[in-house]
Amino acid sequence: MNKLINGMIIISLLLQANFLRADVYRSQDETGHISYSDKSSANATLQKPTTHSQRYKNKVAYVYDGDTIKLENGEKIRLLGIDTPEVASHYRKAVAGGNIAQKWLRQKLKDQSVYLEYDQEQRDKYKRVLAHVFLENGEHLNVALVKEGLAIVNLFPPNLRYKDELLAAQKTAQQQQLGMWAMKRYQLTSADKVRKVSGWKRYQGTVQSIKNNRKYVRLFINKKLNIRIAKQNLYLFPELESYIGQTVEIRGWLSGKKSPFSILVRHPSALILLEQ
Repeated sequence: MNKLINGMIIISLLLQANFLRADVYRSQDETGHISYSDKSSANATLQKPTTHSQRYKNKVAYVYDGDTIKLENGEKIRLLGIDTPEVASHYRKAVAGGNIAQKWLRQKLKDQSVYLEYDQEQRDKYKRVLAHVFLENGEHLNVALVKEGLAIVNLFPPNLRYKDELLAAQKTAQQQQLGMWAMKRYQLTSADKVRKVSGWKRYQGTVQSIKNNRKYVRLFINKKLNIRIAKQNLYLFPELESYIGQTVEIRGWLSGKKSPFSILVRHPSALILLEQ
């Protein structure tokens, strides 16, 4: 009984110490001693957490675009893990798919209350609240937007809750060529043809070399394009040397006013090995 109680205490502490939604493994040695860790081993078994994230009910006042809403209390909410194209404003034209995503979300939220679920970081650099948004019937709007092809997955560590659900929804939308996946703007483009353009894009090229600096590791595709990976996120990726000589798809936004451009990749889901 003492071992069981101690094990439950350890699991609880692991979950609280920034391991929320992380894997917890249980192992037992030859003497019967039981231990818990976030690292897998040969005789370890994956433990399913029994804790549930809390959700907070709110009323929506306004829909800015496909991934940003305003609550009646004045808080601006940015839907976690996704990105939709920009909508038309006084300063810019709509990007392909932006107005469609906005219209879809407005229809979904008309006269609706929502439930917000937070991840590890609750605000972004613009002071917006970051959340997964659910309808009263349980529909997960972040995932639904991706599954309809109205949004793409854009993961920001450490906020990786529901990443598997989001990536599965994106795979379905891409396979079925829904929404953005059928639009010319979002088709795969050769990295040899990279040019300054705004918005989310997909490029294909072969990784030629790697270079380290203080904050980033860069994977160079050619003289026009490189990929930046923050060193603090390297734990999410395989060994970067394994990408050398491989043809990859890079998803993201171009940085730089002129060539050479770079794309910041925060999660391996935006750097995909392609079959050769």
